[in-house]
Amino acid sequence: MHRGHPRIAVLTALVVLLGASGGCATDKSADKSTGKSAGSAAAPTSFTIVPDDYHVPYAGTAEDGRRFFLSEELFDADRSYVGLFLWRADGAFDEVRVDEVDRPDGLPPGQAAPARADDLVTTRLAELGDYTLEPIEVTPFTTEVDGVTFGWEVTEYDGEFSINVAPGDFIAYYAPWDGIDYDT
Repeated sequence: MHRGHPRIAVLTALVVLLGASGGCATDKSADKSTGKSAGSAAAPTSFTIVPDDYHVPYAGTAEDGRRFFLSEELFDADRSYVGLFLWRADGAFDEVRVDEVDRPDGLPPGQAAPARADDLVTTRLAELGDYTLEPIEVTPFTTEVDGVTFGWEVTEYDGEFSINVAPGDFIAYYAPWDGIDYDT
């Protein structure tokens, strides 16, 4: 049995791999979340929120079919809020229910933390009826309540889009908008 030169075998394998992957060309395949080709700057029209044990403990579907996100970590410079964000079953924005709550003592400005508003969180969850915690696909939106912007705001910096929760900007989603990873 004849064995080839090891360097030639490595180079051949590399050529085969590059050929199979399309070489170094930029992937122009369609982005599922926007319908635009990869590499084109397009603002997302929807994104996924996945419940977790960190900043997203309450996201899912309410008994009436609406999608929801509930947080007690919303904040601005000196106020904290409990906010229930609701979308229709098709993911279109529906309404926001906001309550101002005491900011935890000793919490540095600009830092997210639970407001320790357990009774209010329990009340808001009860308003949802028999709800299911699960990933939801929804549209970004912003709305003002008493002069404060609430929602999921699409921003663009240096050609890259993100969707940031407001107020507080303590959750930021990026492409591919699947809700698996987010920045805090």
